[in-house]
Amino acid sequence: MNGQKPNLLTPALIGGAAAGILSGIPFINCLCCLWIIAGSALSAHLLAKDSPKSLTSGEGALVGAFAGVIAAVVDSLISIPFQAVNAAFSKRLIERLGAYLDQMPAQWNDWLTQKGGPVSIAWFFAGLLIAAVVFAAFGALGGVIGAALFGKKTPPAPQGIPPSPQAPPPPQP
Repeated sequence: MNGQKPNLLTPALIGGAAAGILSGIPFINCLCCLWIIAGSALSAHLLAKDSPKSLTSGEGALVGAFAGVIAAVVDSLISIPFQAVNAAFSKRLIERLGAYLDQMPAQWNDWLTQKGGPVSIAWFFAGLLIAAVVFAAFGALGGVIGAALFGKKTPPAPQGIPPSPQAPPPPQP
């Protein structure tokens, strides 16, 4: 690309937003790591599509890591409205585990029955930081996979010159 760096922002935003939305929705998010890998591979595909040269695995990993960080932010924001759904699911799970509480240590009973209050801002950012690191790692993997699948370009055939089996010898002066 003539010494220019490829524009990573747009493909990373698109792939990261798609992966973050799918990772934040309850019951679909059980495939969280798959969504991150797929979104990062989408980012690599979009980057390779706009690039005139082949996409390297390093560029794929970089755009994938960016998409993973964006997916972590989107996932954290999307998860906020679904906290009530997750709390109801957790309550049902605790009720089912209640039959087995006599076999568990006493600390487990205290931990399982405590009420989950609102999440503090510090815990939100701590979770976001951990998610960003994990999603960036899976995003880099997805970007490398996307670069391997979509990043190869074949050089264009020369236009206007018919192919010949042997090139003519250069003219002698």
